Amino acid sequence: MPKEFYTERDIEELFKQGVRSLRVSEHVALTELAYESANRLGLRLEQESSDTPPSAPVRPYLAELSGRPAGTPASRTPMAGASEDLHTRIRKAVSARLGNQIDPKLLDTIIHRVLSSTGLK
Repeated sequence: MPKEFYTERDIEELFKQGVRSLRVSEHVALTELAYESANRLGLRLEQESSDTPPSAPVRPYLAELSGRPAGTPASRTPMAGASEDLHTRIRKAVSARLGNQIDPKLLDTIIHRVLSSTGLK
């Protein structure tokens, strides 16, 4: 089944037509601007996994490199504890390099998303 992509314009058109929710699955993807537009308009995105935005690609090959089978949640692997340490190490390195130039909460969110998308968390 081919993947269906939605852009910002598609989301705005759906909203104008009275659509208030959109089911996002492995066969549906949104661009980042579409995702932001849906949030701005209040269009509810119903998705299977809330850890990643709808536009995030599925990377089973990265999960396999992390030592766990594709599709296995990271929380059930030994890598989950190691990612806590990795998160701390990355945070310290970025803070040492950038100092107060970045919001700590934003930095934690970015690190969490990167580790999650690579299958390490």
